[in-house]
Amino acid sequence: MTMAEAITVFVALFVVIDPIGLSPMFIAITRGMSTRARRAIAIRSCVVAVGLLTVFGLAGEAVLGFLGISLSAFRIAGGILLFLTALDMLFERRTQRRQGQADAPHAEDPSVFPLAMPLIAGPGAIATMILLTGSAGSVQGIAMVHGVMLAVILVVFLLFLLAGPMEKMLGPVGINVVTRLLGMLLAALSVQFVIDGIRDLQVY
Repeated sequence: MTMAEAITVFVALFVVIDPIGLSPMFIAITRGMSTRARRAIAIRSCVVAVGLLTVFGLAGEAVLGFLGISLSAFRIAGGILLFLTALDMLFERRTQRRQGQADAPHAEDPSVFPLAMPLIAGPGAIATMILLTGSAGSVQGIAMVHGVMLAVILVVFLLFLLAGPMEKMLGPVGINVVTRLLGMLLAALSVQFVIDGIRDLQVY
């Protein structure tokens, strides 16, 4: 996998997981907790999310094969799903839904739910991992995709640690602008997934 491909993978995962958009959710979920408790929750949620995305990245295509679903069909379906996610981001529906998930009743430790899943390793992120590893074409490429995924989750973790100061710095308007910009990028990437899937179907 070339550096350009690695950057594309990073952008795709960064946009889908949306670390910047997750920061306000993390603040809401951990409201009133100490810095130490927040750090522990951040670590656990990121570790669980990495585990989930790794499992689907490695075994997702095998599961599709068992169900008789071609990678091309899943690529098209995943692209449509990501496009819907992009629309949610552009029209703020995603933020409202995540806020609802954040406000939902949960146990004292929100590391697994709702943080790890569905906020970090949500359906969009899982679909993206399956698509990217399926397109990698080699063991080295698959390893690179997982390495990039780890880098994105590391960004999530760092932003969780800096959630408070970042919220004050960006403000509601800044977060809104960044979210919509990421939505535009995701829309373009999702369309590319659909185009690639249709092209693969035509080849076969």
